[in-house]
Amino acid sequence: MKGLWLENNQLQLRTDIPIPEPTLGDALVRVLRAGICNTDLELKRGYYPYTGILGHEFVGVVEQGPDNLINRRVVGEINAVCGHCRFCRRGQPTHCENRTVLGIVNRHGAFADYLCLPGENLHPVPDNVSTDIATFTEPLAAALEIQQQVALSADDRVLVVGDGKLGQLVAQTLALTGCELLVVGRHQEKLANLAARGIKTGLVDAVTDKAFDISVECTGNPEGFAIARRALRPRGTLVLKSTYAGNLSLDASSLVVDEITLIGSRCGPFRAALELLAAEKVDVKPLIHAHYPLTDGLLAFEEAQRRGVLKVLLDVSEV
Repeated sequence: MKGLWLENNQLQLRTDIPIPEPTLGDALVRVLRAGICNTDLELKRGYYPYTGILGHEFVGVVEQGPDNLINRRVVGEINAVCGHCRFCRRGQPTHCENRTVLGIVNRHGAFADYLCLPGENLHPVPDNVSTDIATFTEPLAAALEIQQQVALSADDRVLVVGDGKLGQLVAQTLALTGCELLVVGRHQEKLANLAARGIKTGLVDAVTDKAFDISVECTGNPEGFAIARRALRPRGTLVLKSTYAGNLSLDASSLVVDEITLIGSRCGPFRAALELLAAEKVDVKPLIHAHYPLTDGLLAFEEAQRRGVLKVLLDVSEV
């Protein structure tokens, strides 16, 4: 089968990859669509030593697996877990000590004709959600994870730093809580997507120091972190949604003095994400920048790395 293979920070299109054979409990999924995200770009830059097929945002059709999913469009949670380690027993499977992670840790990903995931990881896509839209389920779930970790109310002043793919989804989901929200970035055309939905936006110089209860860093760069940090009042909460290829320097003393809570946040609830997409409570259409066939995957990566580009989708096969 075809697939985008990463090795030694070099990406190549291979056509000689064996079709995966599902083990007990796994499903074989034919990939329809897959999205390139910042984590894929960071892996290519060396964020984590990974060799194999990239990709973890996908929609596919089950060809082998649970009877109730055969021939159905599905999305999939990316962590395949053991079920018996201390984190699994505590109901925290995304931190399973023995997990593999689709396209990230010891499990080939979605930028290929086929992938394998445990059947329990798969969720049917509602009929009224298109394949393009459903491709956003994984990053939308990641955005929703913030609300699993931080209690939000209408009284909270919340800042989102970053107007990229993830920042857009985080902003739309946080807006549903009724909090007092400001989203800042550097691209007026991207901020316009959010302003059109009634979300307050501004450029980065609109941020007032020590004025926010919660800030969410979605840029993946040190400058974004610095803006999110200085925006917080004492005893505020800083949520990190981005992965960084390099090291991040910070003033630890100021975190102590201001008693700042620092929260890392990644994978989130798929069912809730699908419900939002089905109810059209978030709008991801403006985030789709371009489609490329899998055979032009290297060009797609080049496009995804260009400044200002939002979501690039890979068209792998048809239903």
